Amino acid sequence: MTPETYSWGALPLDGGRWRFRLWAPGLTGLTLRLEGRDLAMESESDGWFSLVTEAAAGDAYSYVLPDGRVVPDPASRRQAGDVHGASVLTAPAAPEVWHGRPWEEAVIYELHLGTFTHAGTCRAAIDELPLLAELGFTAIEIMPVAQFGGDRGWGYDGVLPYAPHPGYGTPEDLRALVAAAQEAGLMVLLDVVYNHFGPDGNYLNAYAPDFFDPDRQTPWGAGIDYTQGPVRRFFIENALYWLREFGFDGLRLDAIDQIRDPSRPDLLEELARELRAALPDRTIHLTTEDNRNITRLHAREGDGSVPLYSGEWNDDFHNAAHVAATGETEGYYEAYADDPWHHLGTALTEGFTIKGQGGRGEPSGHLPPVAFVDFLQNHDQIGNRARGDRLSTLADPAVLEALTSILLLSPHIPMVLMGDEYGETRPFLFFAGFEGDLAKAVTKGRRSEFAGFAAFNEEAVPDPIDRATFTASRLDRRRRGTPEGQAALERTRRLLALRAARVVPHLAGAGPESGRLLMAEDGVLAIDWTLNGAVLSLRADLGRGDAEVPRAQGDCFYRSARPDSGPWAAHYLRELT
Repeated sequence: MTPETYSWGALPLDGGRWRFRLWAPGLTGLTLRLEGRDLAMESESDGWFSLVTEAAAGDAYSYVLPDGRVVPDPASRRQAGDVHGASVLTAPAAPEVWHGRPWEEAVIYELHLGTFTHAGTCRAAIDELPLLAELGFTAIEIMPVAQFGGDRGWGYDGVLPYAPHPGYGTPEDLRALVAAAQEAGLMVLLDVVYNHFGPDGNYLNAYAPDFFDPDRQTPWGAGIDYTQGPVRRFFIENALYWLREFGFDGLRLDAIDQIRDPSRPDLLEELARELRAALPDRTIHLTTEDNRNITRLHAREGDGSVPLYSGEWNDDFHNAAHVAATGETEGYYEAYADDPWHHLGTALTEGFTIKGQGGRGEPSGHLPPVAFVDFLQNHDQIGNRARGDRLSTLADPAVLEALTSILLLSPHIPMVLMGDEYGETRPFLFFAGFEGDLAKAVTKGRRSEFAGFAAFNEEAVPDPIDRATFTASRLDRRRRGTPEGQAALERTRRLLALRAARVVPHLAGAGPESGRLLMAEDGVLAIDWTLNGAVLSLRADLGRGDAEVPRAQGDCFYRSARPDSGPWAAHYLRELT
């Protein structure tokens, strides 16, 4: 790895020298504090400061501003302590290259490192990987690991995007987790946040106010000005860093609707193209979260290849399925309350169900089915509930079993939240480890967020700052050993084996407009998908279970294990000759 690879940060040169570089257009001078020595940095053009000097891996360094403030490197690869302290010189790494798996094989398991195991570390997570692979998962998706303020949190308030959070272990521990997962046959995707910085430990505005757009705020902080060249490089280089130096198979970009960039190409397109060009021998998967329901980033080439992003988190599927399963219609579920079954059927056949209504969204049937990442729940949809309830505690078990089979056997890419493979009932709550006035503001904000809901009770909204809220969100692996947990594990294993054998072989090359919605009303779903060499069919009655359902052709390879009366789902495959 050469210094030219990155514009930002501290990187080693030959002969025991290191190059330090920081973009600080708001300053006229800058000092490097290296192991207690203060060294004046040289001013370059366009607001950059740099210095080449002797140093060694493990040395502590910071930047001293003209007003005396001492700040960490925003591109710090490792911190000596918290987000306010010194950075630590860390040499680039070059892990063994694993060439990955094709996107159509993806069955994603979303996890939060701090609550996935009791220890909450990368090393502890390694022990759980063999079971996930044996169950049939082919990818894990790790919630953000960039260092944030405090010792616990979801990770979306990161302020040092290059530094793995120390509570999860060292950078070497994170590399070991990635390597162990890949050795088990699991791809590893990382959730990254390029739309804002957290409120605790972000010093960029003190020396680079041009990093931010003064005319724009996101729901979580100052909007970022991506038209600035150094700002674009900060994020593109960060994406390259995770893929090159840790071996991640791909990235999930959080809330890209808050990445506003009038440039052409914009940041999102430039980032995707540069990653693919820089790593031509690797299978790279990039996914997005975007409530706009746009399709330009996920379009395929004529040969079906992915030029930009592999998939989009499909909130429409989740929202419609949640209303169908629970009857809840408050908040954002209201948009799906008019006809949840039609919304669910449309989401399964076309991807998006909100396609221009209210000025949001656009038709999406021209995308292949694997362009959509579906889920019955994820960290957001559970954690943003007042009490973090899972569907296992909200929905009828027969309906949930049928919906799970629909999720895992549809031609879309399925994603499962940690614990759902064995029917976890513990909540996943919103938690943070802030202190002082910020902690009080977070607690107040969390409670006011739910004040307009019918069931609001201030005492019933767990305090996100209370450590007990964090510990209550840890998985209870004892449930795996119960009869209910064992039955759920066996069901997961069977469904994923059927997906691998019957569905995945027909996904590569599956084209646009593949889904046909035959019926979606009163709990009944009838869908046919014409894939590559086969027709996959779903027939389901999630109501009483005795409705007339259009007949399906082909082999019924799975039916949810319920008696003739009651909710059920059946899946068929007809090979085309």
